Amino acid sequence: MNFNRVARRASLVLLMFLAVFVSCILALGVGAIDISYSEILGVLFSSSSEGQSINLVNEKVVIELRLPRLILAFLAGAGLALAGAVLQTVTRNPLADPYLFGISSGASLGAVLVIASTSANSLFSVYGFEQFGITLGAFLGSALSVILVISLSGMGAQVERMLLAGVAVSFMFSAATSLVLYMADAQAVASLIFWTLGSFTKAHWDGLAIPGIVIICCILLFFANQRRLQVMLAGDESATALGVDAKRLRVYMLLLSSLLTATLVANCGGIGFVGLMVPHIVRRVLARRTKHLMIACVIFGGVFMTWVDVLARSVLANNELPIGVITAVIGSAFFLLVLRRRAW
Repeated sequence: MNFNRVARRASLVLLMFLAVFVSCILALGVGAIDISYSEILGVLFSSSSEGQSINLVNEKVVIELRLPRLILAFLAGAGLALAGAVLQTVTRNPLADPYLFGISSGASLGAVLVIASTSANSLFSVYGFEQFGITLGAFLGSALSVILVISLSGMGAQVERMLLAGVAVSFMFSAATSLVLYMADAQAVASLIFWTLGSFTKAHWDGLAIPGIVIICCILLFFANQRRLQVMLAGDESATALGVDAKRLRVYMLLLSSLLTATLVANCGGIGFVGLMVPHIVRRVLARRTKHLMIACVIFGGVFMTWVDVLARSVLANNELPIGVITAVIGSAFFLLVLRRRAW
């Protein structure tokens, strides 16, 4: 029995990593320029002596354009999915995610304020800290949203009221973001609107350092606290009896989720519902154990966002759909399905 269980888990892990590899190879071949999969494998794995048979234009497209975009999309999906799973665990609410909790809206407001502010933007540009400034502004906005949610839900961070407080804060920050866009310079409004809807078009190798480091560190911290998170599922009283400070851990996870979400918003724009959909789908496939849930959310979230990005840049000819629009369409339908089938 134990052997069968281990074999089943091993085959499942192998299947997930195989899905990651196949999805990445297929995604690199889709775009304005169709590139054969054999050529993609040649670009990624061939030696310098074999590189002479590879089209130099296609090689540049794969290495300089599509590969950094693929990495950013995978990191975004993995980070948002894991943040949603953690929020659902610490609040014991199946509808919690960074978007509905107001974290994404707060991060968007902070980032838009930095971008729309001419003086701050020029200051960060002069010293080469533009990306850092946007990320810092997004984190301050998301942290403010977390503080407001905790304050509105009570000093004890009551889980019954946190989601309602998050929805209220989300609407408030969204309205503030719309006001900033309305008052911003007309030339910058078009790019800012597209950016708030989510996009991976600005992905490049030099810009992957900050989001890569922050997202990976946040994921590692989530995994380091996986046992305490699993205890949280039993309730605050049971967690306290087992030596876990439930209220302190909840605030810590909220702030860590806000840092992860802010980093993604600063680099990808607003992308919603990923943290809601992926954990629910994973729970339907795997056991509800936090350890396996986290690993599966990271892998499935990355694969899901990879294919959303492929859909965004392949549906319209010579144009691209915002990532947030696609996830909102899928996520809203999924949200209604979850409300109807709360047994999930």
